[in-house]
Parts: sequence; C-alpha cells; structure tokens
Amino acid sequence: MSLVKSISGIRGTIGGRVGEGLNPVDIVRFTAAYATQRRAALPNNNTIVVGRDARLSGQMVEHIVCGTLTGMGYNVVNIGLATTPTTELAVTGEKAAGGIILTASHNPKQWNALKLLNEQGEFLNDAEGKEVLAIAEREDFTFAEVDELGHITDKDYLPYHVEQVLKLKLVDVEAIRKRDFTVAIDCVNSVGGLAIPAILRAVGVKNIIELNCTPNGHFPHNPEPLPQHLTEISDLLKSGKADVGFVVDPDVDRLAIICENGEMFGEEYTLVSVADYILRHTPGNTVSNMSSTRALSDVTRAHGGEYSASAVGEVNVVAEMKRVGAVIGGEGNGGVIYPECHYGRDALVGIALFLSHLAHLDMKVSELRRTLPNYCISKNRIDLTPDTDVDAILARVKELYKNERVNDRDGVKIDFANGWVHLRKSNTEPIIRVYSEAATMEEANRLAQQVMAVVRS
Repeated sequence: MSLVKSISGIRGTIGGRVGEGLNPVDIVRFTAAYATQRRAALPNNNTIVVGRDARLSGQMVEHIVCGTLTGMGYNVVNIGLATTPTTELAVTGEKAAGGIILTASHNPKQWNALKLLNEQGEFLNDAEGKEVLAIAEREDFTFAEVDELGHITDKDYLPYHVEQVLKLKLVDVEAIRKRDFTVAIDCVNSVGGLAIPAILRAVGVKNIIELNCTPNGHFPHNPEPLPQHLTEISDLLKSGKADVGFVVDPDVDRLAIICENGEMFGEEYTLVSVADYILRHTPGNTVSNMSSTRALSDVTRAHGGEYSASAVGEVNVVAEMKRVGAVIGGEGNGGVIYPECHYGRDALVGIALFLSHLAHLDMKVSELRRTLPNYCISKNRIDLTPDTDVDAILARVKELYKNERVNDRDGVKIDFANGWVHLRKSNTEPIIRVYSEAATMEEANRLAQQVMAVVRS
C-alpha cells in the first residue's frame, strides 16, 4: 500500500491500514485539514466544489469527501463526473472558497487522490499545501455542530466548460466545420468519454470515432497516454479512417495527438503546436517546465517572444506564467495552459485550438508536425525503495557533472553540448524521473542511460 502526501494533495492506493493507503480515515483527515485551511484563508466563503474522474473508487471517495465537508460546515457543489479543468472552472463559476478534484490522473486503477484548489481554481501554492499537511498531522480541526452543517447541491458544469472554450477568440468553429475532420478519440473509459465528444461536436466536428468512451473506470490499457499504451488508436489511424486522433488521461488535463498515418505526434509537441498557433496571432512570452522540450523555446523566439522554464509542477508553471505575462504555457506531458480561458492544463482547450490551427494551415497532421523544430525526448524512471536516499543520489550526480552546466532548482538538470538530462523525484509516485533530450532518440537514450548508470551504482 502507498500513501503519498505532498503540497498538491494526497495520493494513494485504495485500502490498507490507516496511514498506509488511501482509506476512509485518511480521506476524512485530509479533507478536514483542507477545509480548516480554507476557512482560515476565506472565513466568509462557505462553498467548496467537488468533482471526480470515473475510476472505480471514485464514488466511495466522493461520498466521504462531500460528507466530511458538510460536517465541517461547508456547502458542497458536487459536479460529479467531471474533468480536472471543468472542476477548476466550476470553482470560479461558483465563486467558491476552493475545490477538490478526486483523481489520480494517469495512475492505474488502484490509485486515487485529492487534488486541492484555491479560490481561483488553481492548485494550492507551496505554503498553503504545507499548511494543509501540518493541520492533518496535528488533526487540528473542529467539526460543525448540528445547526451549522452544510448541504450538497448537484450540478453539471460540462456545458459551462464547453461554453468558455467556444468564447475563445482563436477557436475558429467555422474553419473547423469547413474542413469536415474525422476525429478518433481514446478516453480510457473515464470522464473524457463525456467531455471530448461534447467539445468536438461544439467546435463543428460531425464525424467522431469513439474508443473507450464509457466512463466506468475500467481502464482498457495503462491510462498514461504514452506511445506504448496507444496501439489501438494508432492502428485505427493507420487504416486511414480518421484525420487525427486525440487521447486523454483519466482526468483530461493531458492531451496526446496521433497523426493521420498512425504515428505519434509526440506529447511534447501538443503544447509546441498550440503555442505556435497562439503566437502567430498573439505575440508574447511562453513558459514550460524544466523537463519539457526546447522546441517551445525555438518557436517562441522565432515569433519574437521570450521563453522561461519553471520548476516541474503545474503550480510552478502557472506562477512563472503570471510573472512573465505568458500568453501560452504548460508542460511537455501534453498539458496546455491558456490564460485566456483559465490557468490550468486543459485538453478541451488544447483540442479546440489545435483543430483551429490545423484548419487554418490546410495541412495533414503529419505535415504540421514537420513544420516544428524536431527534437527527441526520452522519458525514463528509476523505482525507489523506502531506503533510497534521493538527496544523496542527486548530490552525487551534481558533483560528477560539475564541469557541465548544472541547474539544481528542481532536482538536477545537466545541459550537455548535444542535449540535456533532468533527474527529479516525482511528487506523485515513489520514483526518480529521468528525462533527456537530443537531436536523435539514440542520443537522448544514451545520455539518459549514462546518467542512470551513475544513479544505479
């Protein structure tokens, strides 16, 4: 059993003893701690939004979270099966004190999590997250008396989300409709099965081929949208039945694109292609995290803007975007953040903007991909044991490569003449992520293996 506590929330495997997995007692403890933190931050705001993905444990967790919040005196707007970006928009739509998203994102079915939002529908910052953890550790919360209990209101916020996307000036419904795209989608039997067909129909796509769109939580393959997991939709595209394929993770904040010939567009290039479209019409700055492709930097500078890299994590990307006034940003895992809509990774926004870009260029997806700077990124991991001293490992790597350009703001990133390698401890899994990039996949893999050999030794 695993229980991972971080500033962005609590994530764990369902079941187990208290403190060893994500079980009802720990769900109550962390929900009550979050409610206590929100009460201190916004004492006059009595509303919290709750949304969830379709994983098997979702309903159980939802009942406990909603019951705990009402027990803390909060009125809950329960939006039920909803994407992460839908929940983020619902927080501001309801003018709520915050929101809790019940999803373990790309993790397998045995995982679930509580992702915690502030009143702006954005993830809690470092100080707020640490405060929630401290309150939970002390169990320093007080439940409401009977006359002060909250109540639950059920709402569907997907239509509102779709409406906000359609309001974006650069979403060109008429251009998309004229191209008459046939679009294949794989929604891993989670909430994307509700949201993605809805946004496609709204932007003018009539021909939709749906794979795994029943939101029952039975993931048909590993839910992380990586090439090795996407053979079904890739084979469909190879048969010539669709112009483009879109794949989302269980909570729909990540977007992977498949070319018309079945080849992977590359999840790193979801953001790059959308940014290219935005920058053609809205010159400005961009941001991604340190583990994302340098192609975004190339595209940004080609359009006369400045690129900045943040530490990994959506909250860090958003903070840097606000600091530099970025017009577009996100993460190389297929996460597009477009402030014109909201400060959160949003696959619905990504799809609408990508199709608009594709329609304007009058190209095939593979042709669009060839217009972008080409790098190859290798994403590896090293599984950790409870005894692993990650800080000592990273310090050793930093020392061994001290003659290269080394950045230790978030783990250790080593810039070589022919590429880079970034090692950092995951916030969501007991692993070290090892990302590398170079001109060819062979070189990217070689750089990664070179550094991983040091770690394993």
